[in-house]
Amino acid sequence: MPAPLLYESHSHTPLCKHAHGEPAEYAAAAIQRNLRGIIFTCHCPLPDGFSAGVRMAPGEYDHYVELIARTRAEFAGRLDVRLGLESDYYPGVESWLEKLHARVPLHHVLGSVHPQIADYRARYFTGDAFAYQVTYFEHLAQSAETKLYDTLAHPDLIKNEFPAEWDFARIQPHIERALDRIAATGVAMELNTSGVNKALPEINPSRTILTMMLARGIPVVIGADAHRPARVGDGYVSALETLRGVGFTEISHFLERKRHATPISEALASLK
Repeated sequence: MPAPLLYESHSHTPLCKHAHGEPAEYAAAAIQRNLRGIIFTCHCPLPDGFSAGVRMAPGEYDHYVELIARTRAEFAGRLDVRLGLESDYYPGVESWLEKLHARVPLHHVLGSVHPQIADYRARYFTGDAFAYQVTYFEHLAQSAETKLYDTLAHPDLIKNEFPAEWDFARIQPHIERALDRIAATGVAMELNTSGVNKALPEINPSRTILTMMLARGIPVVIGADAHRPARVGDGYVSALETLRGVGFTEISHFLERKRHATPISEALASLK
């Protein structure tokens, strides 16, 4: 078996109320996939009960930190287990997140705009699907500009909200402007393999957007968005081959909030 090189950079715990399986089960799955490590990035607590039904409560954050620390100790010498966070962005939440991220050392902070969440929809959806798509990409660019995040998760997630209304040619100028702004910040973007299981069954982001990211020099982090152990590292080979086909030569991950790059050729070899 080749030496493990890659990390699962996007995985959850039952604290988010919609993931299944204990962290130790996710870690064991990472070993089975011949990964070097796993970074838990469970959904962060948010203020004022915002989307409370699909994330840990503010009072559970310390428990989350302890849970991952115990898992790290349990797998020491077998798998590199790290603590991260998936933090939602919407205008006005910046101060809350800045304080949350500073409480304990984190290895990877994912920025997410979740248009499917009822509380987000209630604030920003006016009944016009295209306007909602425009708002999504505006918020995605704003999230990068806050400097709160290392990587932007599933960056075209909005396409699954109104799949029949997804007209790429129409939204493309807004995506391009968002990518220009993101590239200027140096923030990475995620290739999320879970997109193949959504309403529009393709990776997030699409191959077309990946090509646009490559042209702007935006680094890519791979993650499966695992909400159950069997999804850890799922789809990595296909996703890496897609990246190579687009023209990328390396894949990234974050440790201690610093980006590390691995040649895609070596990454693929480590999974086979």
